[in-house]
Amino acid sequence: MSEISRFYGIVISMYHGDHNPPHFHAHYGEYYIEVSMRDMAILSGHLPPRALSLVIEWASMHKPELLKEWNLTCEDKPLFRIKPLR
Repeated sequence: MSEISRFYGIVISMYHGDHNPPHFHAHYGEYYIEVSMRDMAILSGHLPPRALSLVIEWASMHKPELLKEWNLTCEDKPLFRIKPLR
């Protein structure tokens, strides 16, 4: 797992060699979700509503960067950090 961003107690990560569709993982305390980068749909898991809205806001702002990160995971290359939500 590679952490790519962290904000308000939420950790955003991607895994090298992960399955399609392109997605990222968000952890918040005991909660966890996988979010599709295509349409920001939740693929699995659950977050409290406020944390979920922050994740979706952040991801919508950084969609092009997230897609670049996904391509790097597919090529098993190092990932970069994406600016946190402020």
